[in-house]
Amino acid sequence: MNAANVKLPGFTLIELLSSMVIGSMILLAAAVVLGSSGESYERVSGGVSAEREGRAVIQVLTSDLSSAVFHKDGVLEESSGAWPADRIGFLSLQPEQAQTEERRIGDLCAVSYYIKELSIGGKTERCLMRGFRESKETFEALGGGQVATLFTGRPDVDEPVAFGVVSFEARPKSRDTAGRWVDWVANDVRAPEALEVRLVIARRSLAGRLKSAADWNGPLLGNAGDADRNEELEIYSTLIRYGNHEQP
Repeated sequence: MNAANVKLPGFTLIELLSSMVIGSMILLAAAVVLGSSGESYERVSGGVSAEREGRAVIQVLTSDLSSAVFHKDGVLEESSGAWPADRIGFLSLQPEQAQTEERRIGDLCAVSYYIKELSIGGKTERCLMRGFRESKETFEALGGGQVATLFTGRPDVDEPVAFGVVSFEARPKSRDTAGRWVDWVANDVRAPEALEVRLVIARRSLAGRLKSAADWNGPLLGNAGDADRNEELEIYSTLIRYGNHEQP
């Protein structure tokens, strides 16, 4: 038999081209699926991160307010901005372990919460700050009639308790004669019975695009009235008891 007449098995050019096209389509589909999975993971992890921040703030704030002691020079300052930045300051009974040995002479301390923009890693981050003044400083201010100074922000002492905070509302409430929650009427005698707190936190996908103070006050946040429908925002609302009030 003549070896020249033997036909070896192989692929035609059309078959090779068809295989390459099919392979490319499979790779493209895999890339799309992986990209979609990555985006989904980022959305979920960003939401979990914001939720963790929000829950942690509510827990700390609830602990501070549960032992709040009303004083006429406390701060309940409401912001009128589209994205509110309220400020609160109150006296609070704190356990010994919350204070340092050299600054502790009792359990009455001063606590404040306010929003501040910090420069972190070359970008501006809007944070919810917690100011804490230990009992020695608190009693000195009380004795000198300078309670209001306890609630002034101090960058060297105050610490951020949440990052990516778009807005913070803490509105004082009391009960009317029918037991309904209504806005508290400010006076020097009767404390509010609760604070209605609303915290809005930017998810990681949005916070990463907010690099300057202008961004935190610009169109990237969208309309404040549409915050509930904005998928890039996490909102936490709750009513927290104010510790020292006459009625439960």
